[in-house]
Amino acid sequence: MNLDFDKTQGLIPAIIQDARTRKVLMLGYMNQAALAKTQAEKIVTFYSRSKQRLWTKGETSHNFLEVVDIQADCDNDTLLILVNPRGPVCHTGSDTCFDEKNEGDFFSQLEAIIQNYKQNPQEGSYTSSLFKKGINKIAQKVGEEAIEVVIESKDQNMDLFKNECADLLYHLLVLLTEKGTSFSEVVEVLQSRHQAK
Repeated sequence: MNLDFDKTQGLIPAIIQDARTRKVLMLGYMNQAALAKTQAEKIVTFYSRSKQRLWTKGETSHNFLEVVDIQADCDNDTLLILVNPRGPVCHTGSDTCFDEKNEGDFFSQLEAIIQNYKQNPQEGSYTSSLFKKGINKIAQKVGEEAIEVVIESKDQNMDLFKNECADLLYHLLVLLTEKGTSFSEVVEVLQSRHQAK
């Protein structure tokens, strides 16, 4: 990146966006030292205009912003920083500095729920029971649901077909979680294939 710090009197706006939900979390400012520290440590550091010093987001609350990617805009005078937030972003306790919930779309929410069941098993939970049975059972369920989608696709009952598709997607998300990956990473593979054509 060839950023133009002179154009903005030494400070560049940095838009912080959740890498998973794509929700804008906050806006801060960076000088060259803040950007260098952010790039080196992979944790967002700003230049605080009120404190007149470098300020790592989360240095008090421990709600750090883990850097996924940093992009400059077309004029090289604004940054877009994709992050994984470790907790609420705003000092008020809100998910974002715009008082919004950082939930993303329903698919992202469902992935988070499934991940929570894996990390915090609950008695009586179907999802937790799948994780307890292991990869073979989860993979088997994906296969069974795929077959049921094929069977229902040959009939005219759209409700049954859509329900079987939902079952397949759910079990696929469980399998992806068990394998330590995510649906967004699969989407990235599709995107890279599309760009290669």
